[in-house]
Amino acid sequence: MEPGSAKRRKIGHSRGESAVGNIDAAASSGLSRGRAFILEAEELLDQVKLDYATALEGVDSLLHKIKGSIEAIEAHDALQIAEAATKLEKKHKIQIPFPEPRPSDKSNYKVAFAKPSQFNVVGSYVSKTMIKAQKSHAVDMVVVIPGETLQEKDYLDLRYLYKRAYFLGVVAAALQKDLADDGELSYEYLNGNPLSPILSLKPKVEGEKKEGRLDYRVRIIPCAPDALFPKSKLHLGATLVRKAGGDESKAATKPTPFYNSTVASESCFFPYLKLLRQTEKKCAAFKKACILGRVWLQQRGLGSDMADGGFGHFEWAVLLALLLQSGDNTRGHAPLSTSLSATQLFKAMVQFLSVTNLSEKPCVLGTATLESGTAGPVLFDSVRGLNVAFKMSNWSAAKLHQHAKWTRSLLNDSTADQFTPTFILKADLPWQNYDLITHLNYDGKQDKTQPIDCRGRVWEYSDKVHRVLKRALQDEELGERARSIHIQLPKSSSWDLTKKSSTKQNHTIEIGVLFNAANMTRAVDRGPAAGPSNEEKEECAKFQRFWGEKSELRRFEGDSIRETLIWSSTSSFDLCEEIMRYILKLHLRVGYLEDELTFHGDGFTELIPIKPTDTSVFNAARKAFSSFEKDIRNLDDMPLHVRQIAPICPELRHASVKVPFSTVTKSGPRPLECVISFEASGKWPESIVAIQRTKIAFLRMIGDLLERSKPGEVRTYVGLESSTTTNTELENLAYLDVVYESGPAFRLRIHSDLEEALLTRQSHDKTIDQHHRHQASVLLSNFRRLYNHLPLHTQSINTFATRFPAFSPTIRLLKHWFSAHKLSSHFTPDFIELVALQTFLSPYPWDAPSSPSIGLLRALLFLSRWDWRSEPLIVDTNGDMPSSKRSAIATRLEAWRKIDPLMNHTVLFVATAQESSGVAYTTVNGVAQPSKVVAARMTALAKTACRVIREEGVELDARRLFVPSTKEYDVLLHLSAKSLKSASKVYPSEDLTSTTKSSAGNSRYKNLSTHATEDPLPLPTSPIDSLFEKLEQVYGSGSSAPLVFFRGGEDEKVVGAIWNPTLSRRGFKVNLGTSYKPVGAGKKRKGDDEDGEEAGGEVMVEVNRDAILSEIARVGGELVERIEVQRE
Repeated sequence: MEPGSAKRRKIGHSRGESAVGNIDAAASSGLSRGRAFILEAEELLDQVKLDYATALEGVDSLLHKIKGSIEAIEAHDALQIAEAATKLEKKHKIQIPFPEPRPSDKSNYKVAFAKPSQFNVVGSYVSKTMIKAQKSHAVDMVVVIPGETLQEKDYLDLRYLYKRAYFLGVVAAALQKDLADDGELSYEYLNGNPLSPILSLKPKVEGEKKEGRLDYRVRIIPCAPDALFPKSKLHLGATLVRKAGGDESKAATKPTPFYNSTVASESCFFPYLKLLRQTEKKCAAFKKACILGRVWLQQRGLGSDMADGGFGHFEWAVLLALLLQSGDNTRGHAPLSTSLSATQLFKAMVQFLSVTNLSEKPCVLGTATLESGTAGPVLFDSVRGLNVAFKMSNWSAAKLHQHAKWTRSLLNDSTADQFTPTFILKADLPWQNYDLITHLNYDGKQDKTQPIDCRGRVWEYSDKVHRVLKRALQDEELGERARSIHIQLPKSSSWDLTKKSSTKQNHTIEIGVLFNAANMTRAVDRGPAAGPSNEEKEECAKFQRFWGEKSELRRFEGDSIRETLIWSSTSSFDLCEEIMRYILKLHLRVGYLEDELTFHGDGFTELIPIKPTDTSVFNAARKAFSSFEKDIRNLDDMPLHVRQIAPICPELRHASVKVPFSTVTKSGPRPLECVISFEASGKWPESIVAIQRTKIAFLRMIGDLLERSKPGEVRTYVGLESSTTTNTELENLAYLDVVYESGPAFRLRIHSDLEEALLTRQSHDKTIDQHHRHQASVLLSNFRRLYNHLPLHTQSINTFATRFPAFSPTIRLLKHWFSAHKLSSHFTPDFIELVALQTFLSPYPWDAPSSPSIGLLRALLFLSRWDWRSEPLIVDTNGDMPSSKRSAIATRLEAWRKIDPLMNHTVLFVATAQESSGVAYTTVNGVAQPSKVVAARMTALAKTACRVIREEGVELDARRLFVPSTKEYDVLLHLSAKSLKSASKVYPSEDLTSTTKSSAGNSRYKNLSTHATEDPLPLPTSPIDSLFEKLEQVYGSGSSAPLVFFRGGEDEKVVGAIWNPTLSRRGFKVNLGTSYKPVGAGKKRKGDDEDGEEAGGEVMVEVNRDAILSEIARVGGELVERIEVQRE
């Protein structure tokens, strides 16, 4: 805004008082939201700029040829329209593109042809607002039909449009003759409007196409002279089509706003050209703001074509120009100042569109007064008397409003990357916008209705579908189930001059539904109360008429009797499908045939599978944990008071692929891990070794006390940890397994604050050697991860699982994707959970996902675009992370990259509000998880998945995203399913290798076996995990390991491996770290005797791959069925 300017006045938008008032706030605060957005926008404008001389080479000369050819057409006097059309079509072998319904042979209308009164070029070519990445490039030439061939009342009953079509046919015949060698001519609809056919000329390219030249076309658009038709006759409530609807008396009572606006727009080409040119002169940043608007709309699939929503670059430019103009209702002050920058104007437009829902309330720019009850989206320009949004539908207006609100939220978030989601990301893919997509097959042969407003039968039918679904799924009184319902109409295509426009009867209408996750799973809808008053009776009757026999009376608490809807489905997708099938069948008779309705979107939840009851199972696990915590706190003879018992496993944070308690009994229950901390005490010994042994004694005491307090209900067992370092005395040695007879099992570890202090002291002690300091730092990192980060992480994930209903299933799907592609062993579970969480906390350019399918696909999109080499992943779990902390995290990553440019120690850098070091979630036992090779494979797989999603579109088969590829691996280890199953059956006091039979322990009848109802102790670990832990102990991990293994979950049957490319042929030395074999002599070393070929040559060695594979087969034993070498 200009400094010191008077207060901006409200424009005539009947919905809200803040529509223009909020623009001031958005525009004036533009610079305060970050200089980066402004600089990136300027860079974008430079990159998308078009070199018109190269890109549209030859267009000016072609325009002159077209003008000369049209001017040379001979005029003729008025003829009856049928006679004139027949004569023209027979003579030139072309068809006249009359709009439907075509004029009858008995029509008395007369048509004539005269030299056009005016030519002009309009549109983006004149304003120079085209961009390189447009879907299509067109140069628009307007040809004004001479007034003497038209009459004032031609606005009635398609008369003008018939004359316009004849005029276009005459022009097409002339151009076909004169410009046959210059290009290909065809008809098409102007922005998909079936009332406005135009002529399109695509130039021929001779020789090789020059670099930078675009495939453009010239569009010849006939139009009416200015002020030919009186504005008062073309208002939105007028009925101007009286003879094109069958029952004329009935048709005459219905307004025709679309037809009226189409006729009115025919006289507006030059007024809007003048408006835009004047605005360009007044506002220096206007053109740049229009280009930014074009990019923003295109990335969201919005355009001027009716199939693209009817709101594109032209509508954006006109609206912005009107907001920059002063008018009568603004008392001389424009809503926006012409001194604003391009980014400020863009933000102001987004702000305006976000508070202006054109489908709910008309928006009037000027002093005009609209008739009450005006239907459809209205953006009325009072000066020119045109509804600029006349090509829009209710669903496209809602889509525009929704995307504007999402973008406004992004631009208001000063901590987010505002530029990339706003202008770079494609936000128009169906599966990233809608939870359910339906294909409805429309058969025009069965539809006998005649559209009154001339939009076409498909549009009219789609509007009926939208009205029915909107009332069924977005009823605010029932509690809206869907946040958005969008209908994608089929696009119109060009056609040859010798043919009539497409008369295709069958079309596929695409319906997208975005769930309201809080309400979509509701199985009972409570309608109006059945009271004695007339109003209540009327409401009930209205409800019954809409819902039919599905509505029934039911009594609820408080003795209230209501109209009720009971649905049998349980999941969100199935409920939406059930409602849509029922209501469309009831009102539109759709769904009687099997192929009339096809639903897409439930394929992802069937992969795990995800059930509506899973949440209750996770809650049951949390309840069992609470009971376990209570049992420990109630122990009487504990030497220290319990301060906290915190869960740390995925099962207790709604994040495990399999729900808790799903493990079969023969394999034992999966223990739910947690840590216990006690009040501060000086009784702990000041020695790490002594602390570990004290912990063991403490665990045994807790186990004994639990068994005594609950005899016969609880069994406990102290187990030993697997060693992660060479100095096992310093690390945690034991854990306590607690198994309840009712089923749950818990694994408990003790947290000691003193242990952390001693490890910190030792890791900084310069008096001890480097090896021991490094070992202490690794143990300290493991300690903090286990006892500090994981409890906080579990608490945070639980909070967001409650806040976002789709969050938990999204995590499970994403983990399943990692597992399916054999990546899960290289990533910590908490890292995958944070990736999923990022798509909910920073969902831009959309809102938070409302279904697991959208959550998964957006997470894959994030992984495909994340440049982890230079960008940290910052998950703001508190929602208030200051910019200074974000900058510090980014600086820390830069420091790591300078210290470790090859990324041997730190690959992925992930920080949260609680943990800002960046390595806690991606480093285990001092080794980066994942390595650089694995991280690159994750990115490649995510990019491939996103490419498949784009290519397949709605027909995407979810299973394709989870099919692993094994051709990239050097070695495949095929595991024995039978041996894995046998190794999982571990019973207390039973020797599985013994062949002697016991009458009690080895009964031939399973139901009589003493072990049939007895859980194993100790609780077994996965045989696959045990095998690869052993292999890591033998061969190491990270960059020093000869083989990098790729495996998924516990059910994995094939494990991939690649040879470490860094372990190449080298000279022999001691302590090489793995098995090598000599391969001959290399170059002679300095100082060796140079006489003779055998003396002085350095012995060269390489990895002994055959020996390593043989050793793996020996270690694996029966678990490894065979080893397949794919690549030597």
